[in-house]
Amino acid sequence: MVSLLVLLLTVLLSLFTPFLPLPDPNFSASDGLTDAGSPLGPNAAHPMGTDLLGRDLLSRVVWGARVSLLIGVVANGLAVLIGLSVGLVAGFFGGLLGTLLMRFTDLMTAFPVLLLAIALTAILKPSLWIVALVIALLNWVGLARVTYAQVLSLRELEYVTAAKGLGSSSGRILWKHIAPQLVSIALVWGTLGISTSVLLEATLSFLGVGVQPPTPSWGGIINESQSYFTLAPWLVAFPGVAIVLIALAFNLLGEGLRDTLDPTRKSVLSRGA
Repeated sequence: MVSLLVLLLTVLLSLFTPFLPLPDPNFSASDGLTDAGSPLGPNAAHPMGTDLLGRDLLSRVVWGARVSLLIGVVANGLAVLIGLSVGLVAGFFGGLLGTLLMRFTDLMTAFPVLLLAIALTAILKPSLWIVALVIALLNWVGLARVTYAQVLSLRELEYVTAAKGLGSSSGRILWKHIAPQLVSIALVWGTLGISTSVLLEATLSFLGVGVQPPTPSWGGIINESQSYFTLAPWLVAFPGVAIVLIALAFNLLGEGLRDTLDPTRKSVLSRGA
């Protein structure tokens, strides 16, 4: 519940960021640097201090939340759609089609995710939407495997066999009888996957192949501040804490949903405790 509250506050903050009394995240304030040209520490005018160009760090972190959440939701929504589709088709129809789809899934699993993401973003020229697409193309694999295993057992149930015997089409059986049983799996994986997407986006931006400047991004802010890490640690600390909090909140929320939607797992955990 605490994680849900944190996420709700973050979402509301992101939605209303343009209306908040924050300076332009790309505006270099005239009083944003010390006389020696160094970033300012946290103070009354800049609660999180300023970065190496004299820009308000609080504004950049808040605007960065919009980028991280947007990419996390869009990329993971697309990944869930791809994973469910591949798992459904492979598990229900089986045969050569199912074998080919699952061998392709195994092939995708064999590639190091970060290296493949770097290669794809470098080829496609990094931007906000390209980063979201690349993350989606890499994050569907786990859900596809889980969906495939679940559909293999669902298609053998009596009500599915009865629907086939009554002449129901494959599309109707998939949509009416099997897909509804996968909602809880998709919901849990979707929530947990947003955490992975946020972390991967931050990693790509930190490496310089993610969201490009001047668009604020938590990973990009840390990347820009590397040379000032010892002199101005707040430049790394605040965006780093933001990444950890959001990733942890989505992970805990996903675990909570898993316990709520899977009574069997919850009872087993309770007996183990």
